[in-house]
Amino acid sequence: IISFAGGLPAPELFPVRETSEAYSDIFAREGSAAMQYSTTEGWLPLRQWIADRISRRGVNTNADRVLITSGSQQGIDLVGKVFLDPGDNVIVENPCYLAALQTFSGYEASFIPVESDSKGMVVEQVEQALKSRKAKLIYVVPDFHNPKGTTLVPERREQLVGLSRRYRIPILEDDPYGELRYRGDSVPSLASMDKDGLVINLGTFSKTISPGMRIGWAIASSEIIHAMVTVKQASDLHTGTIQQRALARLLEGFDYDDHIMKLRMVYGERCRAMLDALEKHFPAEARWTSPEGGLFLWVELPATVRGEELLEDALAERVAFVPGTSFFASTPRTNFIRLNFSNSSPEMIEEGIRRIARVLKRRIA
Repeated sequence: IISFAGGLPAPELFPVRETSEAYSDIFAREGSAAMQYSTTEGWLPLRQWIADRISRRGVNTNADRVLITSGSQQGIDLVGKVFLDPGDNVIVENPCYLAALQTFSGYEASFIPVESDSKGMVVEQVEQALKSRKAKLIYVVPDFHNPKGTTLVPERREQLVGLSRRYRIPILEDDPYGELRYRGDSVPSLASMDKDGLVINLGTFSKTISPGMRIGWAIASSEIIHAMVTVKQASDLHTGTIQQRALARLLEGFDYDDHIMKLRMVYGERCRAMLDALEKHFPAEARWTSPEGGLFLWVELPATVRGEELLEDALAERVAFVPGTSFFASTPRTNFIRLNFSNSSPEMIEEGIRRIARVLKRRIA
């Protein structure tokens, strides 16, 4: 089956040999120390590497303001634990990353969904919401949004950080895809614009090194990091010691920037292949986003076509994707689908899109 469903990085791009050597070196040099409990904050050399890299992107931080998490997904969960009580409101984009909605729902939060367009979250709607309702948190994926693939433009970023300052409301900036830009100019992070300690920046190695290592990070003010450390202690004590030390060793002797460039080249080619295939095969009634990076694009089907029903037809043709209904915090919209391009070759992408187009045209007819 050709799958455009998951957000899987391409396994052929994992640095397997280099990672294996890093693990071997850790066991040879550090042995039992690497197998012992560690601090909740995380392995200091790894936190320092992250702080140095993020600082070069304009974020005022240091290793003491970095918390190692078990993937950035845990970062979302820890923020939920720290900030949310039952009934609290969270402002989210509509559509929104599904696992964030699931996490916040677990803390019995309510959602204030605001629309997003080709320029990202519509910040004017955020301001309207804050004027009339109290919210505890703003959650946003500003770079190469999941599921839409769109990027929040600089002017709106400045406006959003300004609203955070004015209303004293924290922003959770979820940035798992920020390194994966294929075209266009990089955009300053929300964290780099924050002067008030209200932005919590989440990142991860899952999309660049390996999702199996389960290593991400949170960068925030000292006060917020302290609170997140406290709840992480009660959650899992710390992220795996062996993985952290091995990753730190890998990054010491590894050209990470060169590796990122390879990812950008391959994923950029696959993104272009999917956009070209959509243009070639899909009917004129459909529309889609044109991401500058990340792993996904978002297709709007004709209003009469339901994504779930199209998936049933597509599975019969041995191709899969994710219907868009589950990404909405408000009333689900049924005529959207999310497509992933990172884990398929250009040839598979062409064939998979051709099959989806065939069943879509059948539905329209």
